Amino acid sequence: MKRLTILRHAKSSWSDASLADFDRPLSGRGRRSAPEMGRRLHERGEMPDLVISSPAKRAVTTARMACRELGFPESRIVEEKGLYLAGAGQIFGILRSLETLADHLMIVGHNPGLTDFANDLADAHVDNLVTASLFVVECDIGDWNELAPGAGRFRYYDFPRNERGQPYRKQDLESL
Repeated sequence: MKRLTILRHAKSSWSDASLADFDRPLSGRGRRSAPEMGRRLHERGEMPDLVISSPAKRAVTTARMACRELGFPESRIVEEKGLYLAGAGQIFGILRSLETLADHLMIVGHNPGLTDFANDLADAHVDNLVTASLFVVECDIGDWNELAPGAGRFRYYDFPRNERGQPYRKQDLESL
């Protein structure tokens, strides 16, 4: 059994139009949301064995801030250039190629690829993974190279502005 936590990067800043997309930093709201989602994972006892992030500034900053709150060493975050603006098929390919014994993997990346990937992977559907949202699935596989569309069983969805106090379960997704 493998667990996958999908974390979309937190809200980015558009204040400096001269910056390339890759170099955009987090906005003030993003700098508050990223650690908040790490705290929520920590409160739920969710500790990944491996964290892989897009190297884009907004994504890797989100990963670092969330991991700091989670208690995962920032020095162990792996930056994977292929996650930058990757589509669902590319994400499947990256995860299938992993040579790791990690049972719980967290990936940090971008839309629309992450939303498409989550919807292809799991038995639940979200219209849009909002910034800094978490989409958590379990996969009944023994190795990441077995990861395939439909292999994931949706566990929960959470996001910074979730005022319910509890993450959304499958039956709750329709109300979003």
